[in-house]
Amino acid sequence: MATHEKRYVIIGNGVAGTTAAETLRKNDPNCQIHIFTNEPYPLYNRVSLPRFLQGVIGEQKVMIRDFAWHEQRTIQLVTETLITAVNTEERVVTTNKGEHFPYDALLIASGGWANSLRVPGAQDAHHIYNFVTLDDTKTIVEQMQQSRTALAYGGSFIAYELCDGFAVRKLHTTWLMRGPYWLRNTIDSEGGEVIDNIAKKFGVEVIHGDEIAEVIPKNGVPAYVRTTQGRELQADMIGIGLGLTLNTSFLAGTPIALHTGILVNERLETNVQGVYAAGDVAEFFDIAIGRHHTMGTWDNAMAHGKIAGANMAGGQLIYDDVPTYTSPLFDVNIAVVGTAESNNPELQSIFRREPGEKGNENYRRLFFRENKLVGVVMVGSPKGRKKLVEVVKNQQTLATSAEREALLTLK
Repeated sequence: MATHEKRYVIIGNGVAGTTAAETLRKNDPNCQIHIFTNEPYPLYNRVSLPRFLQGVIGEQKVMIRDFAWHEQRTIQLVTETLITAVNTEERVVTTNKGEHFPYDALLIASGGWANSLRVPGAQDAHHIYNFVTLDDTKTIVEQMQQSRTALAYGGSFIAYELCDGFAVRKLHTTWLMRGPYWLRNTIDSEGGEVIDNIAKKFGVEVIHGDEIAEVIPKNGVPAYVRTTQGRELQADMIGIGLGLTLNTSFLAGTPIALHTGILVNERLETNVQGVYAAGDVAEFFDIAIGRHHTMGTWDNAMAHGKIAGANMAGGQLIYDDVPTYTSPLFDVNIAVVGTAESNNPELQSIFRREPGEKGNENYRRLFFRENKLVGVVMVGSPKGRKKLVEVVKNQQTLATSAEREALLTLK
């Protein structure tokens, strides 16, 4: 039994880690809290980075916390530092600077690393960018002011946000993706066509079913890319949205159970007592679909942080939230609620496509499991989103097709 003030270590100062620290301080006023981040900044709003990329807001509007906030709450924020090892028997973490920090409870909210472009020529060229961090965004913004042509590569949210930023900044923009349409594991071909039409209205050239085979550099920067289908696409800067590799390598040799992410129970605790995981890296149990999965959304990470922080301090809270994600898509909005998985054979879906505002279309796709709504995708008008979130949360049975289809027009 610990006789000292409880010591909490949090790996990652994103919204999951910082929310957990704030919750811990409220629940345990005398504890010690250390948060570790490889970045030089306190918490900033990753959801705001696309608007910063577009020039709609400045850097200051992206920041959520400052160093003074941590000092006022006696939360030790350790920046530009990586955790390289965890010893669960001795309850100690080790940093890349050789320092050791003991803990009574540990939260792993380490997120992931953006996957890089690995094709011939890419390693020899500057101006190829991932878009995950504030520093990524600042570097891209600086380069956009000197560029004329840009290529966004990938079928992810990150890729379209890059594409949006390039187009709004008036660069000649090409959007290249390997799949048959954007977000192929969530929407269908009808939704994909809606997205394409929005992008094309902003002058974007959209290409599906092709991949970058090679980057052809000139003077150390891209001149053009050659694709597997033989296209040659000019681009003096390239933005990459090819997903994340979850940051769990520092757990090698520990008994902490890993699958796709770090496996946790309904209280976000791992199989090792006193070790929790939250945010992108946590493979949590989703009560709506009855299985574990990972989800990289801001709302999900924030909710995880509240639950994990409370439980690290002795609580017994259960995570039963409905994750949501909303984002501007050129001149419309997109929202994803709950579990929206086209590739999940346990789910059935229906959709509606209709004229919307500004010459765009509205698209809504609903996902059901055992006649219960578990997921929603909305492009265009957000009317009815909050009500649909409640339907997912309440898990009411919708026995007839008429009941299910009525949700397509819910306002």
